[in-house]
Amino acid sequence: MNHQIYYLHEEELGFPCPTTAVREPNGLLAIGGDLSPDRLMAAYYNGIFPWFNEGDPILWWSPTPRAVFHPADYRPSRSLAKLYRKHPWRLTVNRSFDEVIDACAEPRANEPETWIHPAMIQAYRQLHRQGHAHSVEVWLNDELVGGLYGICVGRVFCGESMFHRVSGASKIAFWQAMRLFHNLGIELVDAQLENPHLMNLGAELVTRNQFLSELKRYRDKSLPELSWIPRSLIA
Repeated sequence: MNHQIYYLHEEELGFPCPTTAVREPNGLLAIGGDLSPDRLMAAYYNGIFPWFNEGDPILWWSPTPRAVFHPADYRPSRSLAKLYRKHPWRLTVNRSFDEVIDACAEPRANEPETWIHPAMIQAYRQLHRQGHAHSVEVWLNDELVGGLYGICVGRVFCGESMFHRVSGASKIAFWQAMRLFHNLGIELVDAQLENPHLMNLGAELVTRNQFLSELKRYRDKSLPELSWIPRSLIA
Protein backbone atom coordinates (compact mmCIF):
# COMPACT_ATOMS: atom_id res chain seq x y z
CA MET A 1 0.00 0.00 0.00
CA ASN A 2 1.22 3.47 -0.88
CA HIS A 3 1.60 5.47 2.35
CA GLN A 4 1.95 9.17 1.68
CA ILE A 5 0.80 12.60 2.81
CA TYR A 6 -1.74 14.27 0.54
CA TYR A 7 -2.28 17.98 0.01
CA LEU A 8 -5.90 19.13 0.01
CA HIS A 9 -7.40 22.01 -1.95
CA GLU A 10 -10.10 24.22 -0.47
CA GLU A 11 -12.47 23.63 -3.38
CA GLU A 12 -12.33 19.82 -3.05
CA LEU A 13 -13.94 18.17 -0.02
CA GLY A 14 -12.78 14.61 -0.64
CA PHE A 15 -10.15 12.79 1.43
CA PRO A 16 -7.74 10.02 0.46
CA CYS A 17 -8.31 6.56 1.88
CA PRO A 18 -7.45 6.71 5.61
CA THR A 19 -5.44 3.48 5.37
CA THR A 20 -2.83 5.34 3.30
CA ALA A 21 -1.81 7.50 6.29
CA VAL A 22 1.91 7.43 7.01
CA ARG A 23 3.39 5.45 9.88
CA GLU A 24 5.54 8.32 11.18
CA PRO A 25 4.18 10.57 12.46
CA ASN A 26 1.53 7.97 13.26
CA GLY A 27 -1.57 8.50 11.17
CA LEU A 28 -0.81 11.74 9.36
CA LEU A 29 -2.90 11.58 6.21
CA ALA A 30 -3.30 15.02 4.65
CA ILE A 31 -2.40 18.68 4.90
CA GLY A 32 -4.42 21.74 3.97
CA GLY A 33 -8.03 22.34 3.05
CA ASP A 34 -10.20 24.22 5.53
CA LEU A 35 -12.41 23.72 8.58
CA SER A 36 -15.73 24.18 6.82
CA PRO A 37 -18.63 22.15 8.24
CA ASP A 38 -18.92 20.04 5.09
CA ARG A 39 -15.23 19.12 5.15
CA LEU A 40 -15.23 18.36 8.86
CA MET A 41 -18.25 16.09 8.57
CA ALA A 42 -16.69 14.35 5.55
CA ALA A 43 -13.58 13.78 7.64
CA TYR A 44 -15.39 12.26 10.63
CA TYR A 45 -17.56 10.16 8.33
CA ASN A 46 -14.35 8.57 7.04
CA GLY A 47 -12.58 8.20 10.38
CA ILE A 48 -10.35 11.25 9.97
CA PHE A 49 -9.93 14.20 12.35
CA PRO A 50 -8.01 17.53 12.36
CA TRP A 51 -5.26 18.21 14.89
CA PHE A 52 -2.74 21.03 14.50
CA ASN A 53 -1.21 23.97 16.30
CA GLU A 54 -2.36 27.53 15.79
CA GLY A 55 -0.53 29.13 12.89
CA ASP A 56 0.40 25.81 11.28
CA PRO A 57 -1.24 24.22 8.22
CA ILE A 58 -4.31 22.08 8.95
CA LEU A 59 -3.24 18.47 9.56
CA TRP A 60 -5.63 15.53 9.14
CA TRP A 61 -5.08 12.22 10.95
CA SER A 62 -6.13 8.57 10.95
CA PRO A 63 -3.83 6.83 13.45
CA THR A 64 -3.45 3.22 14.44
CA PRO A 65 -4.14 1.93 17.01
CA ARG A 66 -7.32 3.83 17.81
CA ALA A 67 -8.76 4.35 21.30
CA VAL A 68 -12.47 3.48 21.43
CA PHE A 69 -15.30 2.76 23.86
CA HIS A 70 -18.47 0.73 23.44
CA PRO A 71 -21.21 2.35 25.56
CA ALA A 72 -23.11 -0.92 26.02
CA ASP A 73 -20.05 -2.48 27.67
CA TYR A 74 -18.95 0.45 29.82
CA ARG A 75 -19.00 0.03 33.59
CA PRO A 76 -17.86 2.76 36.02
CA SER A 77 -15.30 1.91 38.65
CA ARG A 78 -16.34 1.69 42.28
CA SER A 79 -14.36 4.83 43.07
CA LEU A 80 -16.20 6.75 40.35
CA ALA A 81 -19.58 5.56 41.59
CA LYS A 82 -18.56 6.61 45.11
CA LEU A 83 -17.48 10.04 43.83
CA TYR A 84 -20.84 10.46 42.10
CA ARG A 85 -22.69 9.81 45.35
CA LYS A 86 -20.45 12.22 47.24
CA HIS A 87 -21.68 15.47 45.60
CA PRO A 88 -25.02 16.77 44.28
CA TRP A 89 -23.90 16.80 40.64
CA ARG A 90 -26.31 18.08 38.03
CA LEU A 91 -25.97 16.80 34.47
CA THR A 92 -27.15 18.39 31.24
CA VAL A 93 -26.75 17.90 27.52
CA ASN A 94 -26.29 20.71 24.98
CA ARG A 95 -27.09 23.41 27.53
CA SER A 96 -23.72 25.18 27.38
CA PHE A 97 -21.76 23.99 24.36
CA ASP A 98 -19.89 27.29 23.93
CA GLU A 99 -18.79 27.33 27.56
CA VAL A 100 -17.65 23.71 27.38
CA ILE A 101 -15.44 24.17 24.34
CA ASP A 102 -14.01 27.39 25.81
CA ALA A 103 -13.16 25.52 29.02
CA CYS A 104 -11.58 22.65 27.07
CA ALA A 105 -9.41 25.21 25.26
CA GLU A 106 -7.99 26.70 28.46
CA PRO A 107 -4.28 25.95 29.08
CA ARG A 108 -3.57 23.23 31.63
CA ALA A 109 -0.75 22.78 34.09
CA ASN A 110 0.86 19.99 32.06
CA GLU A 111 -0.22 21.40 28.68
CA PRO A 112 0.47 25.16 28.55
CA GLU A 113 -0.42 25.28 24.84
CA THR A 114 -3.77 24.20 23.43
CA TRP A 115 -4.69 22.75 20.05
CA ILE A 116 -8.24 24.06 20.52
CA HIS A 117 -7.43 27.50 19.16
CA PRO A 118 -9.89 30.16 17.91
CA ALA A 119 -10.25 28.69 14.40
CA MET A 120 -11.15 25.28 15.85
CA ILE A 121 -13.57 26.81 18.34
CA GLN A 122 -15.36 28.75 15.62
CA ALA A 123 -15.58 25.65 13.40
CA TYR A 124 -17.05 23.40 16.09
CA ARG A 125 -19.48 26.05 17.28
CA GLN A 126 -20.74 26.15 13.71
CA LEU A 127 -21.11 22.36 13.73
CA HIS A 128 -23.05 22.66 16.98
CA ARG A 129 -25.45 25.18 15.46
CA GLN A 130 -25.99 22.75 12.58
CA GLY A 131 -26.80 19.90 14.98
CA HIS A 132 -23.61 17.85 14.56
CA ALA A 133 -21.54 18.78 17.64
CA HIS A 134 -22.80 18.17 21.16
CA SER A 135 -21.78 18.66 24.77
CA VAL A 136 -22.43 17.04 28.14
CA GLU A 137 -22.12 19.35 31.14
CA VAL A 138 -21.54 18.77 34.86
CA TRP A 139 -22.70 21.36 37.40
CA LEU A 140 -22.24 21.94 41.13
CA ASN A 141 -24.25 24.69 42.80
CA ASP A 142 -25.13 26.10 39.37
CA GLU A 143 -21.43 26.33 38.44
CA LEU A 144 -20.12 24.55 35.35
CA VAL A 145 -17.37 22.31 36.73
CA GLY A 146 -16.82 19.72 34.00
CA GLY A 147 -17.88 18.50 30.61
CA LEU A 148 -16.99 17.14 27.22
CA TYR A 149 -17.88 17.70 23.57
CA GLY A 150 -17.69 15.85 20.28
CA ILE A 151 -19.28 15.09 16.93
CA CYS A 152 -22.07 12.62 16.22
CA VAL A 153 -21.98 10.65 12.96
CA GLY A 154 -24.92 8.28 12.80
CA ARG A 155 -24.55 5.97 15.81
CA VAL A 156 -20.90 6.94 16.37
CA PHE A 157 -19.79 9.69 18.74
CA CYS A 158 -16.38 11.18 18.01
CA GLY A 159 -15.08 12.61 21.26
CA GLU A 160 -12.91 15.71 21.03
CA SER A 161 -12.03 16.97 24.51
CA MET A 162 -13.10 17.13 28.15
CA PHE A 163 -12.33 19.35 31.12
CA HIS A 164 -12.79 19.64 34.86
CA ARG A 165 -12.68 22.46 37.41
CA VAL A 166 -13.48 20.17 40.33
CA SER A 167 -11.55 16.95 40.85
CA GLY A 168 -13.27 14.05 39.09
CA ALA A 169 -15.82 16.18 37.21
CA SER A 170 -14.57 15.14 33.77
CA LYS A 171 -14.87 11.47 34.80
CA ILE A 172 -18.44 12.12 35.95
CA ALA A 173 -19.16 13.81 32.61
CA PHE A 174 -17.70 10.83 30.75
CA TRP A 175 -19.68 8.26 32.74
CA GLN A 176 -22.96 10.11 32.26
CA ALA A 177 -22.19 10.66 28.59
CA MET A 178 -21.71 6.92 28.17
CA ARG A 179 -25.07 6.30 29.85
CA LEU A 180 -26.67 8.85 27.53
CA PHE A 181 -25.03 7.31 24.46
CA HIS A 182 -26.17 3.81 25.42
CA ASN A 183 -29.73 5.04 25.92
CA LEU A 184 -29.70 6.81 22.55
CA GLY A 185 -28.36 3.76 20.74
CA ILE A 186 -24.84 4.98 20.01
CA GLU A 187 -22.70 1.91 19.39
CA LEU A 188 -19.17 3.31 19.22
CA VAL A 189 -17.26 6.19 20.82
CA ASP A 190 -14.09 7.25 19.04
CA ALA A 191 -11.56 8.65 21.53
CA GLN A 192 -8.90 9.01 18.83
CA LEU A 193 -5.42 8.76 20.40
CA GLU A 194 -4.66 6.83 23.56
CA ASN A 195 -3.46 8.65 26.66
CA PRO A 196 -3.23 7.64 30.34
CA HIS A 197 -6.53 9.35 31.22
CA LEU A 198 -8.48 7.50 28.51
CA MET A 199 -6.88 4.18 29.37
CA ASN A 200 -7.75 4.74 33.02
CA LEU A 201 -11.37 5.26 31.94
CA GLY A 202 -11.31 1.89 30.19
CA ALA A 203 -10.51 2.70 26.56
CA GLU A 204 -9.92 -0.21 24.22
CA LEU A 205 -7.20 -0.08 21.56
CA VAL A 206 -8.14 -1.39 18.12
CA THR A 207 -6.38 -1.33 14.79
CA ARG A 208 -7.26 1.27 12.20
CA ASN A 209 -8.93 -1.38 10.06
CA GLN A 210 -11.04 -2.60 12.99
CA PHE A 211 -12.10 0.94 13.76
CA LEU A 212 -12.98 1.73 10.15
CA SER A 213 -15.00 -1.47 9.90
CA GLU A 214 -17.08 -0.52 12.95
CA LEU A 215 -17.42 3.06 11.75
CA LYS A 216 -18.82 1.90 8.40
CA ARG A 217 -21.26 -0.38 10.22
CA TYR A 218 -22.79 2.41 12.32
CA ARG A 219 -22.23 5.77 10.60
CA ASP A 220 -25.34 5.62 8.42
CA LYS A 221 -27.71 4.49 11.17
CA SER A 222 -29.84 7.28 12.57
CA LEU A 223 -30.66 8.09 16.19
CA PRO A 224 -34.16 8.67 17.56
CA GLU A 225 -35.67 12.05 16.79
CA LEU A 226 -34.92 14.75 19.38
CA SER A 227 -31.94 12.79 20.74
CA TRP A 228 -29.90 15.95 21.19
CA ILE A 229 -32.44 18.45 22.46
CA PRO A 230 -30.98 20.55 25.33
CA ARG A 231 -32.12 19.05 28.62
CA SER A 232 -31.18 17.83 32.06
CA LEU A 233 -30.05 14.24 32.39
CA ILE A 234 -31.58 11.96 34.97
CA ALA A 235 -28.97 9.77 36.63
